[in-house]
Amino acid sequence: MTMEVFPPAVSDSLLDLDKDAFLTRLLNQLNEICLSKEPSWLEQVRTNATKWVRHSVIPTTRDEEWRFTDLSPLREISFALGSNLGSSQIAMESFMEGLGLPEATHRLVFINGVLTPTLSQTSDLPSGLHVGNLDSLEDSVAQKYLAQFDGTRDVFSDLNTAGLNDVAVVWAGKNVVVEDPIQLLFISLVGEFPTFCQPRCLVIAEGNSQISLIEEHITLNTPSPQNEPMGAGLNNSVTEIWVHENAQVNHSRIVLGGDHSFDIGKTAVTQARYSRYSCNAITIGGKISRHNLELVQTGEQTETNLHGLTVIAQKQLGDTHSAITLNYPYATSKQLHKLIIGDRAHGVFNGKIFVPKSAQLTDASQLNRNLLLSSKARVDTKPQLEITADNVKCAHGATVSQLQDDEIFYLQSRGIGETEARKLLVNAFATEVINLIPLASLREKLLKTVSSLVNN
Repeated sequence: MTMEVFPPAVSDSLLDLDKDAFLTRLLNQLNEICLSKEPSWLEQVRTNATKWVRHSVIPTTRDEEWRFTDLSPLREISFALGSNLGSSQIAMESFMEGLGLPEATHRLVFINGVLTPTLSQTSDLPSGLHVGNLDSLEDSVAQKYLAQFDGTRDVFSDLNTAGLNDVAVVWAGKNVVVEDPIQLLFISLVGEFPTFCQPRCLVIAEGNSQISLIEEHITLNTPSPQNEPMGAGLNNSVTEIWVHENAQVNHSRIVLGGDHSFDIGKTAVTQARYSRYSCNAITIGGKISRHNLELVQTGEQTETNLHGLTVIAQKQLGDTHSAITLNYPYATSKQLHKLIIGDRAHGVFNGKIFVPKSAQLTDASQLNRNLLLSSKARVDTKPQLEITADNVKCAHGATVSQLQDDEIFYLQSRGIGETEARKLLVNAFATEVINLIPLASLREKLLKTVSSLVNN
């Protein structure tokens, strides 16, 4: 006999009815959609996730993991589920204006969470590589991996699972080596009304395989009648990555938020023995952005490299939480996360590395570096190590700095204006992470975007 365990109950005195109403509105809309010929196992997965969401509440600043990220503005907005616009003229024009990456020969494009075949490119795939959506994946494979990741349950990832509709799938079979990066492009179209969408991605790298992924989340505004103000957008994404024995995954996650967008995403990674995983996570803009990165090691001698960059300005908030659990010996884990914060923006970094007694001879390091471009910019940083093993090499740290006057003066003395000098220094700070992106066209676009956010 099995028993479903729900989150701890909340007393009536603490229960915020507005939060319940917010989740209920979203669930009611999600329940109206379902996959065609939905199998019983998937229906059960959605049902279990729905139960969790109904017994949960939106996190508040009273929760330790969310104490610097106030989500109360979400509850003031009545979001509607983003419609399937397919290959509309708006989407086609936006795509042709530079969203496609010329070096990416394989591509999946999702608009408001639904696959758009006319903009995707899945022909001439190497033997053993599957790139498509959930409808094209074998049922047995989907049932084994989808929504089965190890790690903590949270209301947003369960909300995504409760509304499973379309999933981007990349599956590399055993011994398959794919040299060209695979682009997964998720476009959220926001008009005059607030909309939400829930992108989902499933990546499976079988034994001895190698793949490179470019996962992009972009919020675009569609023209509204009479130039009415744009509505808000809520993007709640989940990416599950399974890296099997001796497999290698190079993962780049790019989020380009809109002025009124809320971007909440989770990346859950499972690493088997001898596997190698690299993540280059870059977030630029967005009213509120939150990335939860959870990695669980399931075998010895893994290699993990995490690089992150968050660039925010105005009154934006960018939050990154990571948790790396190393359960086996001989692991190597390196993490560097950078924040560039301008105006009155607020950056948050909280990174945890768990090294239990079973993870002897682990080499793990974690560094958070922050660049404040304004006296009113704020950062809260908390790198953490929890170590019970006694034969390890572990280190962590954080730095906070501003642009130095002597550096700006030096560039000015070489004939460079003050504004351009500031942009050069900021780009130099960001380049360490951006240069890890495998595509030159994307690197160039990101550097231009970072430069445009630097105050004059």
